[in-house]
Parts: sequence; C-alpha cells; structure tokens
Amino acid sequence: MKLLSRFISPIMFLLIAGAAMAADFNPAIDEILRRGDAAAASYDPSNRLAAATEFSSLYFDVFETSGLEMDLGVRDPGLKTNLEVLFGALNAKAMRGAPADDVRAGWSRVSAALGEARKLYGGERVEGFWSVFVKSLLILLREGAEAMLVIGALAAYLRRAGAADRVWVLYAGAGIAVPLSLLTGWLLNRSMRLNGISAGMIEAVSLLAAAGILVYISFWLFSKREARRWQAWVAGRMECALSGGSLLALGGAACLAVYREGAETVLFYAALAASAPGHETALASGIAMAAVALAALYFGLRRFAMRIPLRAFFSATAALLYAMAVIFAGQALIELQATGYLPSHYLPGFPSIAWAGVAPTLQGLGTQGMMLMLPSAVWLWTRRARPTAR
Repeated sequence: MKLLSRFISPIMFLLIAGAAMAADFNPAIDEILRRGDAAAASYDPSNRLAAATEFSSLYFDVFETSGLEMDLGVRDPGLKTNLEVLFGALNAKAMRGAPADDVRAGWSRVSAALGEARKLYGGERVEGFWSVFVKSLLILLREGAEAMLVIGALAAYLRRAGAADRVWVLYAGAGIAVPLSLLTGWLLNRSMRLNGISAGMIEAVSLLAAAGILVYISFWLFSKREARRWQAWVAGRMECALSGGSLLALGGAACLAVYREGAETVLFYAALAASAPGHETALASGIAMAAVALAALYFGLRRFAMRIPLRAFFSATAALLYAMAVIFAGQALIELQATGYLPSHYLPGFPSIAWAGVAPTLQGLGTQGMMLMLPSAVWLWTRRARPTAR
C-alpha cells in the first residue's frame, strides 16, 4: 500500500505541467493526412528515401511529439497500438523500396485508422466527473496490474522460500523505480524526443530488459517445482543464492516492472489532465481507488499463495512470470517496429490485442509464438535427457 500511495502525489504534481497540452488533436491528424497523402502519391521505389523520411517524420515529429499518441493511449489504447503497428509496417515498406501499390495500400490503412481517431475528437468534447474518474481508475489499473502481479508473485516466492526478511529487496527495487519513472515521464512529457532517442525506444529497451529477467526467473522457478528438488536446493544453496545474483535479479525485475509502467502512467495521466481541465478531484479519486484495488490484488496474492501446494505454486508462478515476459516482448517489438529499429511485415486479417502485446506482424507473432513454444521444447528436452543422466 505504501508503494502505491507514493504514485499519487508526485503524479498529481507532474500533471500540472502536462495540463497545458492541447486537447484538440485534429490539427495534428490533418497534418499527418495531408503530408501522408502527398508522400504516398509521389512515392517512387527508385527514390524511396524521400517518402521514407517523410513517413518517419510524420510518426516522430507529429504523431509522437504532438502528444497525439499518448492521448490516444488514454482514449483508445487498441487504436493507438494499431496505429503504431501500421506506421511501422508503412515505414518498413518505404525503406526497402516496396512497389508503389504496396506502399499506398499501407498508407491507406494508416489513413483509415487516423479517420477512426478523428471521430474521438469530433465536436466539443465535455468530460464529466464520472467519465474522468473511470478513465483515471482504468489507467492505473491497466498499467499497475502488470507490475503488481510481478512484484506479488516474487514476494510470494520469497515467503515460500523462507526468506520473508528479504522481501525488502523487491520494495527497494520498486522504490528506486518510482522516482526514475516519474522523472522519465516528466522529461518525455516536456519533450517526446530526449537526446535523439524517442519515447518508444526508451520503453522498448526497458520492456526487453524486464522480459529477459522474467524469462530467467520463470525457468529457474519451474526447475524447482518438485518438492525434493526444492528441499535439496534450500539445504545447499539458499543463503548463497538469496544473497547474491538471484536476489539481485529479483530486485531488478521489480524495478524494471515498476519503471516501465510508471513512466507510461505519468504520460497517460498528463494526457487525461489536458483533455479534462477542472476535474482534478475526479482524476485524483480515480488514482486513489485504483491504488486500493491494486493493494487488494497484492495482499490477496500474498494471502492465498501460502495455501497453494508447493508444486502448483511454483508452476503457476513460473507460468505467470513467463506470460508477462511474452507480453513485454510483444510490446517491445511494437515500439521497435514503430520507431524503425526493426523491420515490420504487416499480416492483414490477424488479430491485434494491445494489452497482450499481440500485433499482426510477422516478426511480432513469430517471436511470441516461439516464446510460447520454448517451455514445451525445454520440457521435452529435459525428459529425454533424464534416462541418459541415470
């Protein structure tokens, strides 16, 4: 509860700076459509850099820097993710000199999605108390649930390991992440480009780091799911591992989970404050209610984890952390593709699930698919290796 309460007052303070942002993003949408239409019409595969540079500028200098991206993240997270995916696929096609018809088809998809975004800004938008309250509540629930599940699962693991006195490492990691995430959110809110690095790139790096640590921890936990293996490990290596690298990995996982979610939360609340001036009470009430709900989730996880049989607990915890790693990896790929650091091959007809990091691209679906198959492959390999070991 103390960890969650620390979010409220700093975020409210930082929102004062974000309230000056323009809530009407129709001019930004108009600029993207006008310049994008011209770039698509003049696109020539033999001179692809001109159009590729223009499409990239529309994403970085207008969609991201204007605040439209973050505002859409508040109003319609799925649409925001879809636009990131479509921009990434369009930029990739233009950069590799794809046929003109393919590039224009990619731009048509972006244009259609921007048309959906325009509907959100049509007419005079008057936000009421309950509308702002619900949005504020959902932002922190949506962003905080992932971090809370990671911290709650790791804390339960330490208690089951008889190392309840080491839970402070998780709180320390989360505590370090809070001011870092608030500072990052404030800096990115002031300028969506920090020393030439986009907000998406910063988020992608933190997501990939968190995913890597969670994969490591989840496989380690799964390997200890047998009671006899766990008891043998406790007898021989408990103190060493929990005071060394493993403890550092746990604290790092907590830190990265909170850092990633916290920075994005600040940006979302800044966008909400800008779109609903005069509703500070509703916004703060939503944050407070979400904090209570997340605290209940944490203590519920803490209470019931101790009652679950050891094998089931370790298996479930490993599966939860690995699922979070798959989600983080998918979300990181979306950001890297949108910013042009990874190629993007769009797959029409495939689903897009923003909260799960699922995007209709060959790279995204392929990576998450391989990650989902990896545990089964490792399990089969270990089963085949056991008779030989005997």
